[in-house]
Amino acid sequence: MCEVTIRRAKFKDIPQLDKLLFEVHKIHSDIRPDLFTVGEKKYTDEELERIIVDEQKPIFVAEHNGKVKGYAFCIFKQNLESKSVTNIKTLYIDDLCVDEDTRGMHIGTKLYNHVIDFARKSGCYNVTLNVWAGNDGAMKFYERIGFKIQKIGMETIL
Repeated sequence: MCEVTIRRAKFKDIPQLDKLLFEVHKIHSDIRPDLFTVGEKKYTDEELERIIVDEQKPIFVAEHNGKVKGYAFCIFKQNLESKSVTNIKTLYIDDLCVDEDTRGMHIGTKLYNHVIDFARKSGCYNVTLNVWAGNDGAMKFYERIGFKIQKIGMETIL
């Protein structure tokens, strides 16, 4: 296993976050070019600056040899409006990526374990995420670290 430090993202990480955001977006645009614009990324640098300081949207980075080699973008969610759904506190992993050059070094597992510990300390009931159909590598990874299917989204393209 490699030496990795997991910590909250800082403004100085934005260039390395950008590189990883392009990597993960390419995976999505390769699978679903009808939904994801080729050559783009999920967040602008200005959006990243706002997210980094937002306590409701923590970003964790995995640093190896002084470089960001992975991230987990998270969002606290809680349903306080509906009487038919319990108001559990959830930590949703909005995006998780490990640099393709360091996959297989257990960085994703270390990020996941850090997120789980953070969620427990924050009083969360569960940690959730979504995986796009066709992203088989991600699906296998999430199943291997203990995620189970909670719900399935379906579509009909017209």
